Amino acid sequence: MRPTTKPIRPPNLIRERPMRTSDEMAIGEPKLSVRQLNFFYGAKQALTDVSLEIPANCVTALIGPSGCGKSTFLRCLNRMNDMIDGTRLTGEILLDGQDIRGPKVDVVELRKRVGMVFQKSNPFPKSIFENVAYGPRVAGVRGHATLAPIVEKSLRRAALWEEVSDRLDESALRLSGGQQQRLCIARALATDPDVILMDEPASALDPASTARIEDLIFELRERYTIVIVTHNMQQAARVSDQTAFFYQGVLIEAGSTNELFTNPTKRQTEDYITGRFG
Repeated sequence: MRPTTKPIRPPNLIRERPMRTSDEMAIGEPKLSVRQLNFFYGAKQALTDVSLEIPANCVTALIGPSGCGKSTFLRCLNRMNDMIDGTRLTGEILLDGQDIRGPKVDVVELRKRVGMVFQKSNPFPKSIFENVAYGPRVAGVRGHATLAPIVEKSLRRAALWEEVSDRLDESALRLSGGQQQRLCIARALATDPDVILMDEPASALDPASTARIEDLIFELRERYTIVIVTHNMQQAARVSDQTAFFYQGVLIEAGSTNELFTNPTKRQTEDYITGRFG
């Protein structure tokens, strides 16, 4: 019988901060509840019977090897996969107890509540101001005097205001890669979401910019529920409260990050996080 108490990752892998236990995270209703989710690209099944509770004001990291279904699962949470022809989904995804695929759900409103930050920063070829103001404008907010406080608040929450406050009329494309990614986070925040989805948000960035994004995630969790896909297990350990391990479209194990990285219950999870495969 293999030992179950000896940590399999060095303790300093985990960010030095108070870790909430699984029991503590489970207090109250979850922000998102996924139940028996199956997803298909045509005849190919990408996700099989996935059930996962995502607590409010918690960072949930999705880990696993390439092609395991992490990004597909993430895009299910705000129905981005609806834009792909030939896809099919069964099961339930509940946001605050309401089925996001219900007949009365406005998909535009859903995506305002569940914002998305992609792997590659994708600022619009517009000014910094207009990038952040884009979402509120689409929602009907008009007038510079009304938009300006929204833009400032969003840039401050994305830890970018001090760097761009005197250049809001400049093209967003002139920002560095790390600044562009934080701008995209500010753009997502401008619609006042409840949930922020991040698909490998730091994978294309240098170490310094990656550290800024990780620090930002740590700060944002006080206001938002965050779900992040990452291939970097050290990053998952540093920034997340809960981790879910996917393999071949199946959710193998989920639980508090501290517990999953030091004492996983599944052999596949241990093999992956110790580098035996993946």
